[in-house]
Amino acid sequence: MQLRFSPSMRSITISSSNSGGNGNGYGGDLMKIKLAARQLSYRAFFHTILILSFLLPFVFILTALITLEGVNKCSSLDCLGRRLGPKLMGRSDDSGRLVKDFAKILNQVNSEKVPENLKIPNSFHQLVSEMKENKYSSKDFALILKGMMEKFEAEIREAKFSELMNKHYAASALPKSIHCLTLRLTDEYSSNAYARRQLPAPELLPLLSDKSYHHLVVSTDNVLAASVVVASAVQSSQNPEKIVFHVVTDKKTYAAMHAWFALNPVSPALLEVKGVHQFDWLTRENVPVIEAVESHNAIRNYYHGNHIAGANLSITTPRTFASKLQARSPKYISLLNHLRIYLPELFPDLDKVVFLDDDVVIQRDLSPLWDIDLNGKVNGAVETCRGEDKWVMSKHFRNYFNFSNPRVAKNLDPDDCAWAYGMNIFDLHAWRKTDIISTYHTWVKENLKSNLTLWKLGTLPPALVAFRGHVQPINPSWHMLGLGYQNSTNIENVKKAAVIHYNGQSKPWLEIGFEHLRPFWTKYVNYSNEFIRNCHVLE
Repeated sequence: MQLRFSPSMRSITISSSNSGGNGNGYGGDLMKIKLAARQLSYRAFFHTILILSFLLPFVFILTALITLEGVNKCSSLDCLGRRLGPKLMGRSDDSGRLVKDFAKILNQVNSEKVPENLKIPNSFHQLVSEMKENKYSSKDFALILKGMMEKFEAEIREAKFSELMNKHYAASALPKSIHCLTLRLTDEYSSNAYARRQLPAPELLPLLSDKSYHHLVVSTDNVLAASVVVASAVQSSQNPEKIVFHVVTDKKTYAAMHAWFALNPVSPALLEVKGVHQFDWLTRENVPVIEAVESHNAIRNYYHGNHIAGANLSITTPRTFASKLQARSPKYISLLNHLRIYLPELFPDLDKVVFLDDDVVIQRDLSPLWDIDLNGKVNGAVETCRGEDKWVMSKHFRNYFNFSNPRVAKNLDPDDCAWAYGMNIFDLHAWRKTDIISTYHTWVKENLKSNLTLWKLGTLPPALVAFRGHVQPINPSWHMLGLGYQNSTNIENVKKAAVIHYNGQSKPWLEIGFEHLRPFWTKYVNYSNEFIRNCHVLE
């Protein structure tokens, strides 16, 4: 900011010091005062200087404001007036008033229904083109915007439900590579005597019921998954020679499962493969409820039928729909999935076993589990109602049961803490003294009679009821859940957990598995095996 007096003292000029002005080293003139031709008195001069001393700071502030706003070419009083006039008068600019007016119009049409005959543009570019060609009123424009938003929201919602359905089918299907592996191993079992050799060797059979060993039970029809569970347990154990695996499978998978472990020994651990058809106790008389579940038409339609028929998708959230789809997985009517409730009868010579799901990976020695004092309880399990992950570890009975049903409301507490299947230490000796199995049967029967209105999700709800009062909570670090549905799982917590569980749809052997969590599982896949290579597993 500069103040210049003419040589004759007849004019005073106030200019900015910006060098980008008129080329003479000074910026544009902000103010120019011409004085009268007569001689300037000292008193008049003093008053002029006094007024200017008052105005200069004010003009400096205005100039600074203009510069900060990027308006450095505004050199006239008229420009200053246009730019700063509204601010000096306390008025907002037109753009602010326009936004408020537009918000008012949007609020007016918020409760109005978009006319069916209103033409809705398919893109923003089309909207702009039509705005140029047609003179819409502000209300019509707001209705068009609302129509576009509703249309796009409906399309996104429909796409989300389609994605969930496709994911459900992908999770329920068996990958081609694993099907190939099963077929090739079955063929090997029929043609290769070594693949049919007895497991374990005859002289080691007594160890299958030796209570001094650590017995682990895995129930599965997935050869690849079983191989990972066994390999990870052996490699993570400090004393693998003390481990005995009992792998239970169905009749159709038995040959392939036996061939795999016959051709790929787990020494120094011991392992046996048994088919459900080889257990004398598993008869229709002993498991009438399971027989009913597998043959009941309504049940088969529920798990194998049209999952969208009868579902009101307009009022269903994608997350609710996803949980309902997961509850309708066909695995929940498989005998293998219910088999754990019969462990005391299937292994009458054992007193304590660890039961493992086929979608787990063992990362730490499990032998300390046998030293845990269960305080006379039957089931040592990790509770899922408290923990760092508020999605995975926030499960109570209300999450599994329909408390609008009178029987459920009368007998259960919605605030009771749930616990996890997948890695459990069972005291079979204590179990045989309880009525857990009969309670399980009773509640499954009631759910069938009520047309599946007591609960929807698989085998855990009846187990939650049957084991009430028989569960001993164990440290959560023993069993980390959610790797099959929680994409934001904490990797550091995964590394620290003794057992990680890929419960959920995104199994690590499926293409829909989470890529950043898959390596914890694939590190135990034997890619050098010729059957794995020839079937292009996980390529």
